Amino acid sequence: MTLSMSAFTENLTYDDLPDPLLQVLRRSFLDTMGVAAIGSTTELSDLARKGAMAVFGTGTAGGARMLMDGRTLSPAGAAMAGAFMVDSIDAHDGTSPNKGHAGSAIFPALLAVADAMRGGGTPITGRDFATWLAVAYEVSYRAGQVQHATCADYHTSGAWTAVGVAAACAKMLGCDGEAIRHAAGIGEYHGPRSQMMRCIDHPTMLRDGVGWGAPSGVTAAYLAREGFTGAPALTCEGKDAEPYWEGLGDQWLTVKHTHYKPYPCCRWAHPSLDAVQELMTKNSLTHARVKAVKIKTFHNATRLAGHEPQSPDEFTYAIAFPVAAMIVRGQVGIDELTSETLKDPDILRISRATELIDDPHLTKISDGKRWAQVTIIDVDGVEYIDAPRTPRGDTDMPLSDTEISRKFHSFADPVLGLERANRIEALTANFDTLGKTGFAELLDLCLREI
Repeated sequence: MTLSMSAFTENLTYDDLPDPLLQVLRRSFLDTMGVAAIGSTTELSDLARKGAMAVFGTGTAGGARMLMDGRTLSPAGAAMAGAFMVDSIDAHDGTSPNKGHAGSAIFPALLAVADAMRGGGTPITGRDFATWLAVAYEVSYRAGQVQHATCADYHTSGAWTAVGVAAACAKMLGCDGEAIRHAAGIGEYHGPRSQMMRCIDHPTMLRDGVGWGAPSGVTAAYLAREGFTGAPALTCEGKDAEPYWEGLGDQWLTVKHTHYKPYPCCRWAHPSLDAVQELMTKNSLTHARVKAVKIKTFHNATRLAGHEPQSPDEFTYAIAFPVAAMIVRGQVGIDELTSETLKDPDILRISRATELIDDPHLTKISDGKRWAQVTIIDVDGVEYIDAPRTPRGDTDMPLSDTEISRKFHSFADPVLGLERANRIEALTANFDTLGKTGFAELLDLCLREI
């Protein structure tokens, strides 16, 4: 029997969480903290924290430390600052059917509320936090699928993560099923219905909407706890939503659909990045011999373009320039997000010679997957043609634990130092088994100043 969202959220316990789900939550914890660490160094994150400090003082909910910062705000303020921080580096976990990301809102929000609760004297264990994460991810994924199926516009992840965050935080605050229903309704109603393709066409610091989705969900939970009403959430209840909630409690979309990114840029560019990396290596090509690149892909991906990005935000929502960077440098990592890279003449030459082709067939089959087909043309006119492909990191081609660890350390070590990074990795590996003392240590490692 399929549970209602509120019954699922209210009654879920740690013992209900299957091992594959726990493995996803552990991986996402480590992966997201690595992204947060490097995200703390960006201009976007700095501006978001300054804004949060200006308007989100502590109140009766208690203080919550900002992620990787240590300064104290209200839980909503800390959630906002943390979500913008993670989202400032587009390398966090995602779900292709939702065309978006959950962890970038969920971890900053739940860590903020957990910190406020612990400061108020409530002991928290890893089992508690794993249960709350499971609610937030699963409710977010299902609400997002309903929203994409029933709304004409393509909304950012902040729109549907606000619902999952609201439900999970309401559970954290001890709300019953009815209050959880209202929290989800409040979060959905006030969550940011921001248009994703606006930020694709005009890349700015707005990013994926989680900077307001996270605090909207947190605020919704505190309002519902006080008796504020907002149910129903149309992404959780009603005839249109019903098919997307089938199997809730038995079938975990979090396990089925969570992917991890090897590169810090939009997922839509990843199949092309994988393709050129393989073509260059397999054919022993050097960038000096590359004359042009042709990329066939789905319609929305062609709108990324980005032949001459002028900022990290424009790099993030690009294909041509990251592909050119991969051809020239053999990698797309944090070093490629610098202002110096954006002026690299070798990369710019190939980027300008890269053609994006809107392919109807790839558009048709890119429902829940991301397809691209790449051809490299050398200076003699020889074509090196890759087969159409989807990106590594999806559940059918998962990144290994070693790759996740390597990515984490490449992001975290330069910012946190090896000792702190190693300790975060050790504790997140089995965070759900930590008692209150162990989890308090992990919380401190993630939230205290750098």
